Amino acid sequence: MVIPPPVRPPRITKFLKPYVLKMHFTNKYVSAQVVHSPTATVASSASSQEKVLRSSMENTRDVAAAAKIGKLLGERLLLRDVPAVSVFLKREQKYHGKVKAVIDSLREAGVKLL
Repeated sequence: MVIPPPVRPPRITKFLKPYVLKMHFTNKYVSAQVVHSPTATVASSASSQEKVLRSSMENTRDVAAAAKIGKLLGERLLLRDVPAVSVFLKREQKYHGKVKAVIDSLREAGVKLL
């Protein structure tokens, strides 16, 4: 049984940013996803845990892997007709290193950042 996401009232959804980029970094993997805020669903995601990507990467947790994940996510977003995303950084994340690699490769793939 599939539980649908909660429907937010229109007075709230008009102030939400439609597509938000969220990134997660562990000691082994890099993952990023774009969430559609009004419906609380995942529009697209990419991770270095994917079996196809692991064989082509020599390391699944460094800056080069983060750049590859950002590029792949950008291509998937353009296939789903998502032209722009806004970036959501956690409190401890700074625009440096892996975070910068994901965001810059998204921008190079053709996705606008809000």
